[in-house]
Amino acid sequence: MALKTVLIIYAHHSPSSFNAAAKDVAMQTLTAQGFKVIVSDLYAMNFRSSATAADIKSKLKNPEHFLYAEETFTAYKEDRLSDDIKEEHLKVAQADLIIFQFPLYWFSYPAIVKGWMERVLTRGFAYTLQNTYDNGLCKDKKAVLSFTTGAPETKFQPDGINGDVNVLLWPLQNGVLHFCGFQVLAPQIFWGPAHASPSERKAMLEAWQARLNGLLEEQPLSFASSKLFDLSVQAGARLRPEVKETYASQPYGLTTGQHLGKPLPPNNQTKSPPNDKH
Repeated sequence: MALKTVLIIYAHHSPSSFNAAAKDVAMQTLTAQGFKVIVSDLYAMNFRSSATAADIKSKLKNPEHFLYAEETFTAYKEDRLSDDIKEEHLKVAQADLIIFQFPLYWFSYPAIVKGWMERVLTRGFAYTLQNTYDNGLCKDKKAVLSFTTGAPETKFQPDGINGDVNVLLWPLQNGVLHFCGFQVLAPQIFWGPAHASPSERKAMLEAWQARLNGLLEEQPLSFASSKLFDLSVQAGARLRPEVKETYASQPYGLTTGQHLGKPLPPNNQTKSPPNDKH
């Protein structure tokens, strides 16, 4: 069996943080299983989060009207991307699994993680206009979000003040990872470790360690297959009529995003279904 590779995209300033501990547990547990583990410590690398013309070597295609996606697409094909992006591309190309380890900032990724995604998941490398979602260029790779929250789990319930965590996760998981084709595993959420006791934090890390022992064998989250949509320009890439007819009598929508005006399917973005019907 070929050696499996795991890439950890890590974002926290402090080596004494809970995120650092979670990263270390992943490194140690996966290495002990025989995986090759690569870490991109974004803050230590001073990774630049801004997507700018500096990401492109040599001349721009259209300097008067700079379009980042167009320019980096051309630069990728011509091997003119900046060295830091090319280095991350090499890491992603090797990886069977990518773990994103970070604290939740303002209901989203920290800017440095979002910047990594904007700059590294380049058009042509991670997706094309023809290759998105389950046809994305990263479809043979798995990805998982592992993050800490500042608030307890109760605040992220459907009746909690922060709102349903499944809604929060939809753009993070579907809009970035699934869009590029990644098989997205259920997130590892560490609820409010800053307010937890030492024994509770230890239990959180032990649960993560136990999960890591079988992480690559887990079934991914459920997303609606591209086959369910009419992708023609005329139809506007909407669900096919027969699919909507099928779900008309169902109690829930297909996914958190394609809810069809119905209640959201429970835990759609937090738990993998035993049998994926989509």
